[in-house]
Amino acid sequence: MSTASFHDHFARVAAHYASHRPTYPPQLFAWLADKAPDRRLAWDCATGSGQAAVALADYFAEVIASDASSAQIEAATPCARVVYRVAGADSSGLPDHCVDLVTVAQALHWFELGPFYAEVQRVLKPGGLLAVWTYGVFRVEGGAADQIQALLDRFYYDTVGPYWPPERRHVENGYAHLAFPFQELQVPAYSMAVNWTLDDLAGYLRSWSATSRYTEQRGIDPVAGLAAELAPLWGAGPRRVVWPLSMKVGRTAA
Repeated sequence: MSTASFHDHFARVAAHYASHRPTYPPQLFAWLADKAPDRRLAWDCATGSGQAAVALADYFAEVIASDASSAQIEAATPCARVVYRVAGADSSGLPDHCVDLVTVAQALHWFELGPFYAEVQRVLKPGGLLAVWTYGVFRVEGGAADQIQALLDRFYYDTVGPYWPPERRHVENGYAHLAFPFQELQVPAYSMAVNWTLDDLAGYLRSWSATSRYTEQRGIDPVAGLAAELAPLWGAGPRRVVWPLSMKVGRTAA
């Protein structure tokens, strides 16, 4: 994903993205900081709303958080140790061999991998880490879960399914088929879970690029109809929503 070839899938939903995306488990960042050669500088590439960058700031003296989308950077969460910048994945603007950890959360599938990996090799210190992760299709727990899941699966695969970019398949298979030319580390098992009301869920669904594209092309918000169907099943309170988290972590040569 160079700046020249970048297509901004999230410009129209940047505010929804910042407000309604689930957060990553804190243990993930603690583990990465422990494995990094130092804790001076991390680069969160394709930072989106800055979720991973802000979490990394608890462990690193400075975090550079870049995104090719200016709309995402404008909506990102301010943090004292995080410096936001608009930049492509292959053009960080960082000096050679200065970074202890590079992270890519829920974005590697958008990249031109060759140029990005070359940039990672350029900026990482010897023995530095690259960590990439993605979360796939979520599950809802609690009463009437099967009925709720059937409606959500219909929305994901049928309603907005044709509006997903082709890169989405890499999210669904947990990055299993993406090249990763680094010495891989064994990673602990992590998952993501939140307690959400139906309004929270609706906000998350509206943050999807496929939902935005559906609304743009058809002039209809597909989430409104789904929410009406879910309301009698969901109930007034929050429900547990869980995503599988797939992660690859690699180290450069020392």
